[in-house]
Amino acid sequence: MRLTTKGRFAVTAMLDLALRESGGPVTLAGISERQGISLSYLEQLFGKLRRAQLVESVRGPGGGYTLARTVAEISVADIIVAVDEPVDATQCGGRENCHDNHRCMTHDLWTSLNATIFDYLSKISLASLVDNQKAKDTSVVQDQRTLRRTASCSDAIAGSNAA
Repeated sequence: MRLTTKGRFAVTAMLDLALRESGGPVTLAGISERQGISLSYLEQLFGKLRRAQLVESVRGPGGGYTLARTVAEISVADIIVAVDEPVDATQCGGRENCHDNHRCMTHDLWTSLNATIFDYLSKISLASLVDNQKAKDTSVVQDQRTLRRTASCSDAIAGSNAA
């Protein structure tokens, strides 16, 4: 199975949007800067996401993009399908012509893998990705606070030992 950059970038951009849309529409320029994805590429992806009714565009000053559905209603599979990203482990694209224009012996195996992957991605909501990211961000902030407290204590001890 091969998930290309298009699918990965689309999921990343949608996660970025979901994390920030509470502050109003999110600009593609902002997503581009934060995620290191070219603006022109994001414009192509968001055109497809808009046509799939996963995002809505807001024009004018303060414009950008918002989600067209709740984060719980959007799955990773929805995003990947919207940007025309095939999840296909077969070498024939499902056409059953993988071995000298005939069906290969392992075709059913790869077709079953495709179904399993799609089912898995269908069960992962954008909401769960948002929750996971927020939990990671919270733990990073807590780790940084702990490091600062530890450093402050070490500085205080070092200072009292020097006196």
